[in-house]
Amino acid sequence: MKTDMDRKLRDFLGAKTAKTFADVLEIETVGELLRHYPRRYLKKGELTPFDELEVGDQATVSGRVKKVTARALDTKVEIRPDDVYKFRKKRTITKVVVTDGRNDLELAFFNQPWLLTKLTPGTAALFWGEVTMFRDIMQLKGPGTEILDEEDLTEAEIERRARPFRPLYPATAKLPTATIERSIKIVLDSLDDRVDDPVPDVVLRNEKLLGLRDALQKVHLPDTEKDINDAQQRFRFEEALVMQTILAQRRAVMDAQSAVPRPRQAGALLDDFDQRLPFELTEGQAEVGEEIFADLARPHPMHRLLQGEVGSGKTVVALRAMLSVVDNGGQAALLAPTEVLAVQHHKTLTKMLGDLAEQGMLGGAERATKIGLLTGSLNAASRRTAMLDAASGAAGIVVGTHALLEDKVQFADLGLVVVDEQHRFGVEQRAALSAKSGENTPHVLVMTATPIPRTVAMTVFGDLAVSTLTQLPAGRSPIQSSVVPAKERPDWLQRAWARVREEVGKGHQAYVVCPRIGDDVKNAKDEEGELLETDEGGKKQARPPISVMQVSEALAEILYDLRVEILHGRLPAEEKDAVMSRFAAGDIDVLIATTVIEVGVDVPNASTMVIMDADRFGISQLHQLRGRVGRGKVPGLCLLVTDLWAGSRSYGRLDAVASTTDGFELSRIDLETRREGDVLGVAQSGRRSSLKLLSVLRDEDIILAARHEATRIVGVDPALSEFPELLAIVRSALQSETTEYLEKT
Repeated sequence: MKTDMDRKLRDFLGAKTAKTFADVLEIETVGELLRHYPRRYLKKGELTPFDELEVGDQATVSGRVKKVTARALDTKVEIRPDDVYKFRKKRTITKVVVTDGRNDLELAFFNQPWLLTKLTPGTAALFWGEVTMFRDIMQLKGPGTEILDEEDLTEAEIERRARPFRPLYPATAKLPTATIERSIKIVLDSLDDRVDDPVPDVVLRNEKLLGLRDALQKVHLPDTEKDINDAQQRFRFEEALVMQTILAQRRAVMDAQSAVPRPRQAGALLDDFDQRLPFELTEGQAEVGEEIFADLARPHPMHRLLQGEVGSGKTVVALRAMLSVVDNGGQAALLAPTEVLAVQHHKTLTKMLGDLAEQGMLGGAERATKIGLLTGSLNAASRRTAMLDAASGAAGIVVGTHALLEDKVQFADLGLVVVDEQHRFGVEQRAALSAKSGENTPHVLVMTATPIPRTVAMTVFGDLAVSTLTQLPAGRSPIQSSVVPAKERPDWLQRAWARVREEVGKGHQAYVVCPRIGDDVKNAKDEEGELLETDEGGKKQARPPISVMQVSEALAEILYDLRVEILHGRLPAEEKDAVMSRFAAGDIDVLIATTVIEVGVDVPNASTMVIMDADRFGISQLHQLRGRVGRGKVPGLCLLVTDLWAGSRSYGRLDAVASTTDGFELSRIDLETRREGDVLGVAQSGRRSSLKLLSVLRDEDIILAARHEATRIVGVDPALSEFPELLAIVRSALQSETTEYLEKT
């Protein structure tokens, strides 16, 4: 049944205005308009007659301009209206005398000479500020002003515009804030005293929140700061409740699914592996391992997110989980986003297991398994072998890229899906792999090397249990990071290449990372085929991002006597493997690469990384890249090269990366410098965020409270049949871009 909030705007505002809202802001219903919240409020004083003004009051007056003059403060030159533009950057004072017809009031505006052409004699306007006396003349200190059209001079319109808190809305030239404000007041005046509230009454009482009708009135027409705060608190909670309800429903659905329990088996392959480990697990690795083993032992599928610092040992944790499944007769699939990373994972797992990965081979351990590799570039024979090993169960662990998702690829008994760098896979891809397990749902472990603040994890990954590794394994070396302002200090860039030469001279190796592959400046793309943005605001840079080819050509002269090679995603798979193998073996001194080496690449002898045009990368990506050095016993060095000048916003981001190696701190800094919508993936979709007031970084208490209430509601009524208003807004969110992003987790 449709409610007032579902009604079309044309019923209230007329077809022409309604069409403007639809075309400009994609707002078509009453509910959409009333949830277009003010972005801020203009604080004014109370509307006061001229003869009742008292010194010290914050007041607003309505009057007409009687006289206006302007002069330069330094030269005392009188400014004429035609010469205003000449003084726009000079120190000026503009004096305006306003009158209500009986009394006069003087206002002084500093460094706003253009008001000379705006506040012409006879102009009607509102003025506000602190009432003061200067030379026995009553004035408004630091005045604000709003010019009124003649049709606005009704008593009701003046009172509305002179409210102590004037809402300012996200607006455009075609739909200014004044039009939005008027339209919202028309709609609010037409609403019933009670509207259907998506937040249940019991939750409103528990959390001491305003009801919807009252909150809408106070967020758009506040009389006090408390009105604003109370209304915003209610809407933040509502946004959190909707998201947490969606996630609670998903948890309930997953808990109802069946999975084959894969409890840890004593005296099996996992025990053999643990006994052979050349190092001791960190406390965090051991604790997270026990959490995963407990999940695997349940008859319901595990859905767990494993996040950890660069080099925190997630691979060991994942391998131990996979071995537990293999010990129970099942198979595990490790899905990697790129071929380079899949190959690296295959080599790493094979090396870690040793003869435990040589089942059926001469010299293989008594208890062993087989690790398969399936990527798109395998030749026909290798591909057939890999697919047969997966389908027959001969391979207990299968590592692969998107090739694992193809219909032809089958498993004998898929018990665990491990998704590395989970943000690069959509839900459809993950579901396609999970579907290969037959009637029973496989356990799922998703991993990310991008640290996520707790509040974001609760919001974006709230349907997953979250495990976090914060410790680094013993023996990891510290990494020193420095910003190299190449344009401001070209000698520093020369010193950077000298440092590379010094490190190579010590027997170590170096990476040089570039944001682009070749010289195809127009429509330059990154490794994943996405168009490279030219800068944070989408404006054209003075030059395009530097490329692997450009740097390779330059370093051929600078590092002429060193062994320098290139690596990027467009090389044939065999060539990429060969380059990485030579680099890992120490046969290459300097590797010039794109972000293809961002994750998974492990060369302990690599001590130095130079990142060119570092300002073209995000904070998290820089942290990931930096994690490729310092992986052995040699201290790491990361040099962030930029053409930016110190003091710019982007330079500040580089300083932040250089100042700390704490990935969680950097993640928070990264998110604080971006729009809230970006946190939820709205930037990728280019659509509006359904989170308008809630901040996933700031509002931890609200998110926790909403999570508790949502879990309680879904626990007693999973289908929300007793809460139709909440169900309606949840369904709306399920069709929004927010949920599209949530699905991708």
